[in-house]
Amino acid sequence: MNTKKFATDFGGKAVAVEFTNLAEQAHGSALVRIGDTVILATAVISQHAREGIDYFPLTVDYEERFYAAGMIGGSRFVRREGRPSEEAILVSRLIDRGLRPLFSHKIRNEVHVVALTLSFDGETEPDIIACLAASLALGTSSIPWDGPVGTIRIGRIDGKFILNPTREEIEKSDLDMVVSGKGGKINMIEAGAKEIPENIMLEALSYAQKEIDKIENFQKKIIKEMGKEKIMPKIKLEPDTLAPLFEEKFRKGLEEAIYIKDKFSRREKLHELKTAWDEAVKASVGEEFKGIADGLYERMIDEIVHKNILISGKRPDGRGLKELRKIWAGVSILPRTHGSGLFYRGETHVLSIATLGGPQDTQIVDGMSIKAKKRYIHHYNFPPFAPGETGRMGNPGRREIGHGALAERALLPVLPTVDEFPYTIRVVSEVLSSNGSTSQESTCGSTLALMDAGVPIKRPVAGIAMGLMIASAQGGEKNYKVLTDIQGPEDHYGDMDFKAAGTSEGVTAIQMDVKVDGVTIEILRDTLTDAKAAREKIMEVMLGAIGQPRKELSQFAPRILSLKINPEKIRDVIGPGGKMINAIIDETGAQIDVEQDGTIFVTGSMEGATKALEKIKQITHEYKAGESFEGIVSRIFDFGAMVEIVPGVEGLVHISELAPFRVNRVTDVVTLGDNVPVKIKDIDELGRINLSIKDMTELKLKDPQARNNSGPSSFEQRPHKTSRERDDRRGPRR
Repeated sequence: MNTKKFATDFGGKAVAVEFTNLAEQAHGSALVRIGDTVILATAVISQHAREGIDYFPLTVDYEERFYAAGMIGGSRFVRREGRPSEEAILVSRLIDRGLRPLFSHKIRNEVHVVALTLSFDGETEPDIIACLAASLALGTSSIPWDGPVGTIRIGRIDGKFILNPTREEIEKSDLDMVVSGKGGKINMIEAGAKEIPENIMLEALSYAQKEIDKIENFQKKIIKEMGKEKIMPKIKLEPDTLAPLFEEKFRKGLEEAIYIKDKFSRREKLHELKTAWDEAVKASVGEEFKGIADGLYERMIDEIVHKNILISGKRPDGRGLKELRKIWAGVSILPRTHGSGLFYRGETHVLSIATLGGPQDTQIVDGMSIKAKKRYIHHYNFPPFAPGETGRMGNPGRREIGHGALAERALLPVLPTVDEFPYTIRVVSEVLSSNGSTSQESTCGSTLALMDAGVPIKRPVAGIAMGLMIASAQGGEKNYKVLTDIQGPEDHYGDMDFKAAGTSEGVTAIQMDVKVDGVTIEILRDTLTDAKAAREKIMEVMLGAIGQPRKELSQFAPRILSLKINPEKIRDVIGPGGKMINAIIDETGAQIDVEQDGTIFVTGSMEGATKALEKIKQITHEYKAGESFEGIVSRIFDFGAMVEIVPGVEGLVHISELAPFRVNRVTDVVTLGDNVPVKIKDIDELGRINLSIKDMTELKLKDPQARNNSGPSSFEQRPHKTSRERDDRRGPRR
């Protein structure tokens, strides 16, 4: 095997890069290792262009392998990897978003980047290594790409930034930020934070930029030595007649159509113009140039939108650059759900529904790199009717998974702890109408739904989508404009999609993608400032709908009661073969979850949960001398009677403790099934309970004339007598 090795220090960790002939048929490959986590990334470009498309066909796949973590994995019947986990999909998106802006989007040849996890040490996060490996695979290949790109993770513990923290450090950190960039600019951000102020987020981004420069320079040295000559695929040239045709017959109509405020009227007019354009292209140059003509048409719309915003501040719907669309918020939309919130922002409408469940409803995440239980789950659905289109419905795609994860990350910092609120929480955001910014409407709607459900969140979270129009520098003038609350055309034709969510105290989540090579810290500063102002306005509307979480849960929500017991008592609650716990479940209808630390959660109706909890308390009770109970005589011996004081717990009443007089036979005073009051006299060193009846009551002989006779079960409970009275009653000993 041919090998060329390179090494560097990356945040105090040794990085080893190898170029081998392992994947020699790929056009580029790199093997990157940090610790014992190893990623192989490959890049391949197809030989021929795809006909009839007006976009650059890039696919990025991050592939987990169970063997990397020493696991067999898979289901019981199919011992192999199945569909990608949500974590793998999110990593694929992470890599893609850093690479995509640096390609020429005129390319129509398919490019496929694959990052394969070969080894995972359980400590070093594989996503950052995968980003580095993908960048090197592309950078050293012959595939035209304007990289390399540096990607790092930033944590923050006790106010100090940490470069590429371990999984253990991330758990202690109040910031988990992944940043990509090149050439002093940033082109991708994915961040979750525990209400960190905007100025601290900017400090983190500035710190990240300096570290990105280091890893970028390391890659440049490798590419200079190992890189192949870039070969641009043959690109079909644009006929000279297309641009004049557009200018003469379509520009004016297109400029008017773009600025029709009503979305449906605008779409109808744009569709009419596009159809006319297709027919004109067919008549002028033939159908073989349709893909090129489509690209020209999109480029002209992009140019019109950019020019009008940059020069005159004119947005497609006529708003000011910092102006929000009309906002409306409502709660308790649905009658039987545990909580619901509806959020309108212009033509984007999202309905979020909160459902509460018990600990048994947690989601088990069992992947290569993550094994955990999720008690907060956010799902995002984007049906085709939302943007007024037809299409397939079924399993969520990468976009749905990514948007759901973003809203989930935004709300996690404000959720109560399991001790404060032991429920499993699932929120589903249904996008019912879409004209941009649906992920942040999901964040707002989900906050409303959680508060409506009575979830005691720390503070409400609002989200906003920001955009950017940027031009080449001219005479040192400010060459960009930040847009607040972008909608469809501004998202599609703009240069940045910056989503920011947070509370009154700070930021909880950020996600940024760009279509240019990157943005500066100055642009990010302006964006965060405007985003904060927008969130404050949005929050006012949300708090007008519901000011604080409801004090009471929905009548349809289950109730959860909890109890902490001695872990050694867990076996008593479960019983042999689960007999005891199943009996309680069958009798009460409640669900019982037992944690290893002795915490027990009981979920069900209030009546059923209360009854089950009382039974568990009885079973796990730490008994002490002097406690009194009402028990049932369960067994009889010559020397005494066993009394079951609670289900499964018995104590012995010695014959001498049955009555304040001499008893010849136990059955003279008690028989099986009798209900008797008892008091604990003592508990011996083996944990056996000794009981007394005579300390609680005075029993009457079943047959006063013949103490040796036994008759029907009967005893008489009388007021407790003094020792002198008992002695008088007892008479002479026999």
